[in-house]
Amino acid sequence: MAEAHARTFCTEKEDSKMQKMMIHYNDVPIYPIVLSENFDALGEALDGLMIKDRKVCIVTDSHVADFYLEQVEHIVKEHCAAASHFIFPAGEESKTLTTVENLYEFLIQNKFERKDMLVALGGGVVGDLTGFTAATYLRGIRFIQIPTSLLAQVDSSIGGKTGVDFRAYKNMVGAFHQPKLVYSCAETLKTLTSQQYISGLGEIIKHGLIKDAAYYEWLKAHKEAILARDTQTVIDMIAVSCHIKKEVVENDPEEAGERALLNFGHTLGHAVEKLMNFTMLHGECVAVGMHAAAWLSMEKGMLTEAAYKDITDTIASFGLPVSVKGLEPEQIVAVSKSDKKMDKGRVKFILLDPEGHAVIDRSIRDEQLLAAASVIVRNGEQS
Repeated sequence: MAEAHARTFCTEKEDSKMQKMMIHYNDVPIYPIVLSENFDALGEALDGLMIKDRKVCIVTDSHVADFYLEQVEHIVKEHCAAASHFIFPAGEESKTLTTVENLYEFLIQNKFERKDMLVALGGGVVGDLTGFTAATYLRGIRFIQIPTSLLAQVDSSIGGKTGVDFRAYKNMVGAFHQPKLVYSCAETLKTLTSQQYISGLGEIIKHGLIKDAAYYEWLKAHKEAILARDTQTVIDMIAVSCHIKKEVVENDPEEAGERALLNFGHTLGHAVEKLMNFTMLHGECVAVGMHAAAWLSMEKGMLTEAAYKDITDTIASFGLPVSVKGLEPEQIVAVSKSDKKMDKGRVKFILLDPEGHAVIDRSIRDEQLLAAASVIVRNGEQS
């Protein structure tokens, strides 16, 4: 656990309840990631953004608004010229260009200018949609991320990927647009359902598998505290996962190479997510996709059978699925071909060589994809 422990405490640790790290590109500091137990330090973080004379719009969904909009808007109002909010219906079905158009109209009607700012308050759908709007409104305005789900805190809020779904195609329309601040509050995780919280653990387990075997082992050793949502354990866990993603996106901000490693489990996982009509959460689909990718890694001699079994057992022990029912393997493979991660008509598949070290493999053939899809569907039918 030495490496993962070092990752956790390489952050600027204000106290045991708050940590801070900075995203850099080409050695230039771009924006901070603040991990806090509550919203007490949000005002101080906002002071560094020079919004005293600017308008701010908080974008959130109908679910998150009930919990945190009033509290966050009260803080924001004390640090800007005027604050307003835009609420859209919660759910993946709202992550569309239609919602973006409605937000454009709100911003135009309220005379938002290029130096004003958006605040994404919510999970991945809110963050992706708000970021895409910020990237395209007036050719780009500032925005910050206040992720309220575990999945968003360790994944989608970091790195500047924004976007919306287009018809049946997930995240097909988007842009790279970096936030000016990411403020993650552990307090918000207490209001997540068990399913939502556990979904976020799919991306966290992924981080250990692709970059840090010691962190993967730490997660297994601290499973009870993690599932109990022990505050300090959760903050330390989020810090390590954020640092892993920070390292990857700093080296490859626009996914020209290494950043693709973060897609471990996503090629078939996204296909499952679409075919299940988003009735399964993203982290659950990634978990199923990781099972398929681990199996392929074993088949190619990169993972031992024991390591493969340990990965599937670990995923399942955290309450995540490793298989899916009601789908045909051929369907999964066909839908995976419409994924935006295709390169020259071939799947850019991420494998483990071994656990803790991911690699990009462009040699996966259709019959191998079909075999991997059959494993996760066959097991689903047997469970």
